[in-house]
Amino acid sequence: MTPPTATATASEVRVVRHDVAALPPGWSRVERLVSEAVAGIADVAAEPVLAEVRRALYDGITSEELALATVMAGRTLVESEPNYSHVTARLLLDVLRTEALTHLAGAREQARQDEMADRYPRYFRAYLDRAVALELADPALLGFDLDRVAAAIRPERDLDFTFLGLQTLYDRYLLHEHGVRFELPQAFLMRVAMGLSLREDEREARAGEFYELLSSHRFMASTPTLFNSGTTRAQLSSCFLTTVDDDLDSIFRGYRNNALLAKYSGGLGNDWTPVRGLGAHIKGTNGRSQGVVPFLKIAGDTAVAVNQGGKRKGAACAYLETWHIDVEEFLDLRKNTGDDRRRTHDMNTANWVPDEFLRRVEADADWTLFSPDETPDLHELYGTAFATRYREYEAAADRGEIRVFRRVRAVELWRRMLTMLFETGHPWITFKDPCNLRSPQQHAGVVHSSNLCTEITLNTAAGDEGEVAVCNLGSVNLAAHVGPDGLDAATLERTVRTAVRMLDNVIDNNFYTIPEARRSNLAHRPVGLGLMGFQDALFTQAIPFASDAAVEFADRSAELLSYHAIAASSDLAAERGSYASFDGSLWSRGVLPIDSIALLAAAREDDALDVDTATTLDWDALRERVVARGMRNSNVLAIAPTATISNICGVGQSIEPQFRNLFVKSNMSGEFTVVNPHLVRDLKARGLWDPAMVADLKYLDGSLRTIDRVPDDLKALYATAFEVDARWIVEAASRRQKWLDQAQSLNLYLASPSGRALDELYRLAWHKGLKTTYYLRTQAATQVEKSTLRGTDGRLNAVPAAPLPDACRIDDPDCEACQ
Repeated sequence: MTPPTATATASEVRVVRHDVAALPPGWSRVERLVSEAVAGIADVAAEPVLAEVRRALYDGITSEELALATVMAGRTLVESEPNYSHVTARLLLDVLRTEALTHLAGAREQARQDEMADRYPRYFRAYLDRAVALELADPALLGFDLDRVAAAIRPERDLDFTFLGLQTLYDRYLLHEHGVRFELPQAFLMRVAMGLSLREDEREARAGEFYELLSSHRFMASTPTLFNSGTTRAQLSSCFLTTVDDDLDSIFRGYRNNALLAKYSGGLGNDWTPVRGLGAHIKGTNGRSQGVVPFLKIAGDTAVAVNQGGKRKGAACAYLETWHIDVEEFLDLRKNTGDDRRRTHDMNTANWVPDEFLRRVEADADWTLFSPDETPDLHELYGTAFATRYREYEAAADRGEIRVFRRVRAVELWRRMLTMLFETGHPWITFKDPCNLRSPQQHAGVVHSSNLCTEITLNTAAGDEGEVAVCNLGSVNLAAHVGPDGLDAATLERTVRTAVRMLDNVIDNNFYTIPEARRSNLAHRPVGLGLMGFQDALFTQAIPFASDAAVEFADRSAELLSYHAIAASSDLAAERGSYASFDGSLWSRGVLPIDSIALLAAAREDDALDVDTATTLDWDALRERVVARGMRNSNVLAIAPTATISNICGVGQSIEPQFRNLFVKSNMSGEFTVVNPHLVRDLKARGLWDPAMVADLKYLDGSLRTIDRVPDDLKALYATAFEVDARWIVEAASRRQKWLDQAQSLNLYLASPSGRALDELYRLAWHKGLKTTYYLRTQAATQVEKSTLRGTDGRLNAVPAAPLPDACRIDDPDCEACQ
């Protein structure tokens, strides 16, 4: 049958005739299915769904079309009652069951959900046999005790998905043969768990443990792990970081590596700082360099050409340090005007900003741009060492000892950086010194960039014996660990311990497409455990995002996550051994992430760091434990965007504030009506949820602010992202950052952007010790506030009142890079 799509409507099946002679064959089954789908779900009924289906009937409708019409009928009711999302998911689940069972049996076969507990063992073995025969699954999975594994599967958990979550699985994750799905959701999760258990001594028990965590939605592995675990090409890692050296061999090796890494679902972060700038001398030809920009265009085109088998687009981010002579051209890469040969419309870009530059901005001092072929060691220095050497190069330039350099006013360059960020969404602002001074791996190399989503901070090196950093990601669903009385710390500890083991297994079970990635990953074994559902957890506790209580919750939840993740990695070291480069690391010296804040503070030459360092757990005992036992992983914590896996789990992504309370979400599976179920629950409790409220939310873009009958406490609790002062987002991020050995993918929202607002916000992020920021989200405005930033060339004091381009919209269907 034709797979259902989220954008289809019942009327698209065929021209609808409302005067059908009789109800079609199979109508009694439809009535039964809908009755079963609404069972046990509050505030839904079968008749509204059936009425919508009847409106779509016509003479001669096929059983497949009738099934699709039933799914689409449920979908139309979601905006007025979000619980219909679960009803629709159950109806889609029946379509999927029929499709999978029929394909494996070779004849039409159907089963009710309550029959699957008995049928799963037979189905599971047949499914795995077919997947292995098609070379989609690893034959090693057949070596498991399949009776024991299948007995651990809990078919009833298929009922926990929302429509968006199940449709996302259907479209993008479940194994298929020429478009026909034969992998059911719980089989999919067990296949992932088995793939992560292949090297375990008690692999059936571990597979059951891992499956339990995934199927309960307390934790979800990253998209590449879900795509590829247990398959014949088990590339399980999310993102890769590379450094490109200043020679053609390295540059074209970089293109090749990007293509190979992107082929199996890897996102790319490339450090281009070593490449000499425009006008620099080329000794081999006695000519002048065209700079780094032409090479970036090729890199961008390479990423687009490799589309990861249609699962998601290849994507890359280029990083450049702020002292590079080409930085001003770099800022213009995403502009729609100018020489198109010096533009990269599809590639992400990010500024890698040293502290010395921000000091110059705040002092209104000059800043000198250099070509890296004349100042190569700046690339390898950070903190006080960088500042000292940079000033020495400035003095050398004044003496005429450096040929290619240019002086600019630091604040003018800063203004231009922020202007381009507002106008094009790029380059993002990321901070070199906090990433390095707080890196546990300072002894092993330098962090030269972050990744595609700015949460990974691992060292890289170019050359034949260089290292390509690899990030192995997964996220705890914080909402699944919170009740009205707060965090369930005991359950969170169990979740984190199992999750860290799963992520460590990713490293050994991984399929490496290039040797530099394998060498780096096995030597350092970094993982990135993050979280999602942060605002859902706030909703459950009735805590507004813009509040001291939310900031405190961000602090305490991140502390628990950090404590248990570090403890779990240390326990794994006792069982499996420490990672190879442990000796000499900050861990080996008893310096944990919370302690490394002091290293950053010492390198800031003034009072430029404002970070709360309060703790509540027994960190002294954990320090002793880490020094004595070691660490299995060089890095443990990173908060990724979770744009896709949060859909699977039915929660808000990552640490984001709610975009709107009612909106249409677009992604690669289509368009979905999203209604905030927490808000609907509270409005129902106060007798305020009715058709008029739905109409108001539609008209007001999901905002409660101007709806008079909504009480102020609900307006505060359900304030949307653009109604929350961005300073609250930064403050909460600062509290999390102190606990993380890596970074967090942090979007910032400004409803009324101006030069002054951007300047204050990004300086605040720097002062608050953030390592990176991600997208700047803005809304269209009728008027842009005039800024005190001077200039008559259109910079920030007169930016156009327009929304960011599609690439930077919150509902962008392609923004699913990391998870």
